[in-house]
Amino acid sequence: MNTTNLTTFVTVMNTGSISGAAEKLFITQPAVSKRIKNLEDEFNITLFDTVGRGIVPTQAASEMLPHAKRWLEDYENFKINLQHSKHIVSGKLVIGTSHHIGLHHLAPVLKHFIQAYPAVQLEVHFVDSETAHKAVLDGDLSLAFLTLPPVYDKRLTYHTLWSDPLYFMTGTLSPLASKSNVTLEQLARYPAILPSANTFTSQITLAEFAKHNLKPYATMSTNPLESIRMLVSVGLGWSVLPQTMISQDLECIDMADNIELQRHLGVVINPKLTQSSSVTALLDLLAPIE
Repeated sequence: MNTTNLTTFVTVMNTGSISGAAEKLFITQPAVSKRIKNLEDEFNITLFDTVGRGIVPTQAASEMLPHAKRWLEDYENFKINLQHSKHIVSGKLVIGTSHHIGLHHLAPVLKHFIQAYPAVQLEVHFVDSETAHKAVLDGDLSLAFLTLPPVYDKRLTYHTLWSDPLYFMTGTLSPLASKSNVTLEQLARYPAILPSANTFTSQITLAEFAKHNLKPYATMSTNPLESIRMLVSVGLGWSVLPQTMISQDLECIDMADNIELQRHLGVVINPKLTQSSSVTALLDLLAPIE
């Protein structure tokens, strides 16, 4: 429904003439007549009869008037409510997070957010970083917390929140635990437990070996770092793990040249998606972390 045509119709009814409506609306009389004609064509009715130099509303016009006034009032109220809702942080917010970030970094952030904005229905999906990355790109998630990829996708926006260095770790009973100045070449001969090759963390590790034309001897692959930590701790191989996961049953391998891998954790959003008030509020809450 074209509210311009309805507004013109109501104005004609209130003023009792085409000329009066034109003067009040600051448009020409032909423009008023055209809008009335548009309404008549849309509903297949006659709204005004021409009598002499004036017009007389038809029965259809009289019946339409209260509905038109109510439609216009509802429309204005709807616009006001929409504008108001833009500033009210509420509704459903679906976010994704990797297991590692959810367990080791995100709890204080989400706790603060829930306390600050209790009207938001927060839904958290625990997924691999790579899956979350694709979900944001596809528009299935409002935003996601993940291990940032080695190469950014230009279609997305990234914000680094936490630096998360990776250390070469092994079990306390492993032969590697007692060795000093271990080179990557030496390390490549020992069994490794790494995430699948398509994960961002594994890509960082493999890239470091590739610099030296090496490839780790991966005997086992599993994605959750918590699972990898357990397998390493019982002596099934070495891996790279963040400091937040180092425990007394693990030993940091003494690497030659103090090799340390660096990964970054953060949030990714799709700039093509209209940002809801809840997404804006969460991003504002994260701003001090950056």
